[in-house]
Amino acid sequence: MEEKESVVLRLRQDAITIFRSALAAVDPEEAVRRHLRIEAGALAVEGRRYDLNGCERVLVVGAGKAVAPMAKALEDLLGDRIAAGLLVVKDGHGLPLRKIRFQEASHPVPDERGVSGTLEILKLLEGARERDLVICLISGGGSALLIAPSEGIGLADKQATTKNLLACGATIHEINTIRKHLSRAKGGQLARAAHPATVLSLILSDVVGDDLDVIGSGPTVPDRSSFQDTLEILKRYEIWNQIPDSVRQRVILGVKGALAETPKPGDPVFERCAQVLVGSCLRALTAAARTAERLGYQSLILSSKVEGEAREVAKAFSAIGKEILSSGQPVQPPACVLIGGETTVTLQGDGRGGRNQEFVLASAIALEGADRVVLLAGGTDGTDGPTDAAGAVADGLTVRRAKGMGMDPHAFLKRSDSYHFFKPLDDLIITGPTRTNVMDVYMLLVGA
Repeated sequence: MEEKESVVLRLRQDAITIFRSALAAVDPEEAVRRHLRIEAGALAVEGRRYDLNGCERVLVVGAGKAVAPMAKALEDLLGDRIAAGLLVVKDGHGLPLRKIRFQEASHPVPDERGVSGTLEILKLLEGARERDLVICLISGGGSALLIAPSEGIGLADKQATTKNLLACGATIHEINTIRKHLSRAKGGQLARAAHPATVLSLILSDVVGDDLDVIGSGPTVPDRSSFQDTLEILKRYEIWNQIPDSVRQRVILGVKGALAETPKPGDPVFERCAQVLVGSCLRALTAAARTAERLGYQSLILSSKVEGEAREVAKAFSAIGKEILSSGQPVQPPACVLIGGETTVTLQGDGRGGRNQEFVLASAIALEGADRVVLLAGGTDGTDGPTDAAGAVADGLTVRRAKGMGMDPHAFLKRSDSYHFFKPLDDLIITGPTRTNVMDVYMLLVGA
């Protein structure tokens, strides 16, 4: 047993090292530096050039968990060319900046600070002129932070709707469809506010498929969704009767055509808008695979687009670990198998945890007794649900250890209480705010 524990300990240490390398690869400040440079008085980015000498003002706005370090890179690059700027960031995610102000606010359930910060951004953009360059920074978390409820909807109504959406198992694509139709800034409406200025959006993706109209609820890109989509999602998850009356009334009016839709493809407000994706989950997975190979593992990236109920995806992922043990397929051990994406959790009790912790708890049950297997799941933003953990790590001995402490893993999973399962085991991954966000990394390590 000591030999097994020694092998598992080394696998665990390697898993943490590999996960941290994934985080380093999607550092937002470095991501912006990689994509932007100054050439002969112009800002060059992805084949585009923005004449800074002919620009009247450079304004910087944005929202998300990663936008403060993105803004720092911009300040270092543009210096006094920046006339003004304002960001809305999650609590604890700000950084000292010289020219750009930031407003901290609550995430994932919005608060009044997010509202006031967003209204300030809209006011700043109202004065934007044709010769101005607006640089918009968007990252994961932007949807909850760039919050300015539509007319007739109060913040409490938006908060109640958000809580229902987070608990029902809806995907981020579905949640953001609804957010866009209850907002003054999302779904291309920030671009509308900045028109006729030139708008350059620098985007760090936290959504499956890197859909630009979903990341941060697409404040500067055309919106392909509709009020009809919003209605169908709310009814599909059976929360139509649980959301506030003001939200239902707005959706009904929108479906009837009595309210203006969000700006769609072809709208003139997007003629001078460009978007650049500066970081994604696949980049994090690629860096993790390279680190694993340096540590002696054969690496395999299966997908960066994983979705689904956390505990169900966990069963399928754990089965791959058991298959490697028994047959050496799809990769011979020592092996590192990686997937990325964002699962969902349908709350089934009054417990505490997040999708990554629930994923690992379900995996621990599935892997009970499996030798030489370690599984890690972590949010690249450093937080997992309403907890201070980024995720958790488990192995084939985790369930035995838990039972030795009088804990029934099935009972914890049943009440969605993964945090209190892993905390006494000291198996939580605590990184603190990483100030980046490219979804979640899931990792299987199988020893030789």
